[in-house]
Amino acid sequence: MRSSSMPLRTLSTLVMSMGALSAHAAGFQLFEQNNSGLGNAYAGSAAIAEDASTIYFNPAGMSLLDGINVSGGVSLIKPSFKFSDSGLSRNPTALGGGRPTGGSGGDPGTLGVVPNGYVSWQVNDRWHVGVGVGAPFGSMTKYDAGWAGQYQSRKFDVKTYNVNPSVSYRVTDTFSLGAGVNWQRLEAEYERQAILPPGLLTPADVTMSGDAWGWNAGAMWQATDKTRVGLSYRSKVRHKVDGNTEVGPLKVDAKTSVDFPDTAILSLVQNLNSRWDLLADVSWTGWSSIPELRIRNSGGLPDDALKLEFNDAWRIALGANYKINEAWKWKVGVAWDQTPVSSSRYRPVSLPDNDRWWFATGIQWQATKSTTIDLGYSYLYLDKTKINNDGENQVQKGLVNGQYNSHGNVVGLQVSSRF
Repeated sequence: MRSSSMPLRTLSTLVMSMGALSAHAAGFQLFEQNNSGLGNAYAGSAAIAEDASTIYFNPAGMSLLDGINVSGGVSLIKPSFKFSDSGLSRNPTALGGGRPTGGSGGDPGTLGVVPNGYVSWQVNDRWHVGVGVGAPFGSMTKYDAGWAGQYQSRKFDVKTYNVNPSVSYRVTDTFSLGAGVNWQRLEAEYERQAILPPGLLTPADVTMSGDAWGWNAGAMWQATDKTRVGLSYRSKVRHKVDGNTEVGPLKVDAKTSVDFPDTAILSLVQNLNSRWDLLADVSWTGWSSIPELRIRNSGGLPDDALKLEFNDAWRIALGANYKINEAWKWKVGVAWDQTPVSSSRYRPVSLPDNDRWWFATGIQWQATKSTTIDLGYSYLYLDKTKINNDGENQVQKGLVNGQYNSHGNVVGLQVSSRF
């Protein structure tokens, strides 16, 4: 048997090298945990199990993988959020509440690079073990200096790193169960323009980090020779993070806690004939676990709060695979992705999110008997997004009123091999 030390070293390198992230599922969730599913808009994600990335979407799918499987990829995500002022935005009342003159902030959407890596190992006919590395949540918005909403946010950056050891057990020839634990690292930075008496402007910069644990589980049922159903669940992850807040010359300790949401996916893969497969799923994310983000400062510095009032959200995806010949497969997909943002009043400038449509396509090449290469692309369409947010504090944060014109592009490459 070949040694798996090289894949494990590769996974470690991926953990250390994850760069700036940009959310491109609704909220700040990142669906891009592989790129073999990108061309289908991630339809059928908990039932397809075509490579080791099933560890993330449904660990029970490892039961369909013989031998040692290695899969790794990278997504390039470029969102665009362009703000247009309605003429009703206002400076903080601490500055007199007049019209802001700093402009629209440019395009705060930044290029995100999201890698992933997985290894699974068939122990025997019943048992499989594996480990996955990815970044399930992330977002970054960065506005031009002096923009109209600078008192609410100039930069908001969230990164996660997730390591997911997993196991699966084949209960019968048609039914499997899987489970895993998740160690998750959170790093966050939030910067805005603050006002100190008597009207002195200075940046307020918060940096925090911390570790937390969660779990995930799944089941997979081969209902017929042509029909497979998958169900998976990922738990909430409660992050208690700490760091510091810098406001001018003052630097104090800061802390916060946040429950990253739990998720559930129900998926179907239906083989129609020797060339066509249909894929579908519906997923749910428990975003109501985040009603607000409250930064608790020490040293007498007032707390800072970002009111969110997130709602739980749904995502529906449909896709198809067409086998062109023995070496090539064409993938297509479409998805509707619901935002957790409840209204324009609670739409933060740091995350100007809205419902979105995914339009996806991709190609898979069977490069060798044991190696496939996937190249996928998705275009994300968002309606015009209204905002009327005063940050619950017009004295210090003013009012941002207008709309965003937004869209996104995602390109991904995945290489998967079996040994």
